[in-house]
Amino acid sequence: QLQASGGGLVQAGGSLRLSCAASGRTFSNYAMCWFRQAPGKEREFVAAMSGGSTNYAEPVKGRFSISRDNVKNTVYLQMNSLKPEDTAIYYCAARYGLVTGRPESWPYWGQGTLVTVSS
Repeated sequence: QLQASGGGLVQAGGSLRLSCAASGRTFSNYAMCWFRQAPGKEREFVAAMSGGSTNYAEPVKGRFSISRDNVKNTVYLQMNSLKPEDTAIYYCAARYGLVTGRPESWPYWGQGTLVTVSS
């Protein structure tokens, strides 16, 4: 029901925009979130949007921006000034309710898209 795309290889300082397209249901009333998981590390919260509010993890504040297009049923993550430590598989997720940074609280997940930032 969630399809993430837009990952790829980029040099440090570059930009990427990830997309998360929803199908099968309308997620306009859902909180939407991006998590990421680097090799050997736990899945971590990156950014979320609920209604008109947004939340960002400290490492990405000022560099990443989450947005949504409810007509297209799609959520985006614009990533600027990328760093090698941003390398990870990025997952989008959705839940009905308040935003939480706990991955286990999000019932709907996309398949992930790999972002690799070279130094």
